[in-house]
Amino acid sequence: MTLPLASFQLIRLLVIASLTFLLAFLWAPALLHWLESHKMGKSIRLAEETPVYARLHARKAGTPTMGGLLVWGTVLAVILLCALLGWLLPDSAFARLSFLTRAQTLLPLGALVASALVGLVDDYFNIRRIGAHGGGLRARHRLLIYAAIAAVGAWWFTVKLDWRILHVPFFGTFDIGWWYVPVFMAVLIATAFSVNETDGLDGLAGGVLFPAYAAYALIAFAQGKYDLAVFCAAVIGGLLAFLWFNIHPARFFMGDTGSMSLGITLGVIAMLTNAALLLPVIGFVFVLESLSVLLQLAWRRLFKRKLFLSAPFHHHLEARGWPEPQIVMRLWVVAYVAAALGVALALLDALI
Repeated sequence: MTLPLASFQLIRLLVIASLTFLLAFLWAPALLHWLESHKMGKSIRLAEETPVYARLHARKAGTPTMGGLLVWGTVLAVILLCALLGWLLPDSAFARLSFLTRAQTLLPLGALVASALVGLVDDYFNIRRIGAHGGGLRARHRLLIYAAIAAVGAWWFTVKLDWRILHVPFFGTFDIGWWYVPVFMAVLIATAFSVNETDGLDGLAGGVLFPAYAAYALIAFAQGKYDLAVFCAAVIGGLLAFLWFNIHPARFFMGDTGSMSLGITLGVIAMLTNAALLLPVIGFVFVLESLSVLLQLAWRRLFKRKLFLSAPFHHHLEARGWPEPQIVMRLWVVAYVAAALGVALALLDALI
């Protein structure tokens, strides 16, 4: 019996998601033990700098960070393992699981690993209290790093893939020439910044990233970009395993090695599917969180007082007395609805 192409690709997507989850779940205890034994605990910012945050999160000091390594490390292992099996056994069923391709997954994989390694260094600086106020890289240094990674990605798109088109939902696709470079960079920087700001409560960033990646997996699948959809599925599998250990009370935190890499990679995938302008809908919670930070900074500069009790927005809700699990799960609900709306808009746009 020969399966229709779409049915086989769906099976492949589900198998890779399950495999990534299983592998990540199995080696998570070893990673957790290593982080604990090497005292890779998170440092909480000083009370004089962020009094509300320090008061609310003092109990979390010393909780292992760098948990994002579980996600990207497993995704990297799975994609390389499948590619190796496909090369060694080209006529076997294993070869059909391989999803490492230049056109669809090489760039997001490269962005994932490169930004994850930078984030890993930042996490280490935070743990050892090296850098800005003993808390890792300054915000402007992170933005410069985001910009550097985004510039490489923009070069890959415009030079290697000869891609300079931008799709505007319900209006059409336009060749914007070299304007594609700053647009690409803006999308990646904004996404990385927003995901980083969302990573602040147990299970929040991972739980909001899950529906965002699921949405782009569906969009990529609908476009026939099956390898990219499978790549998203691998990330989803890793995220689910991470969430098992990260939900309240968290055994470890995602850290910059997770938030930075998963944010930048989400932006790359949005550009690869030419659905970047739907990202503010699909990632509405990320927009809410980053916008609250920007508004807080602007408000303090203009009016010399705070707009929110604390920023990002989830800390404002904490300061108002909302229990942490309640904030997280309600934002999960918002994220799922927003992701579903984004997919619906993408499919409706394709029909028109």
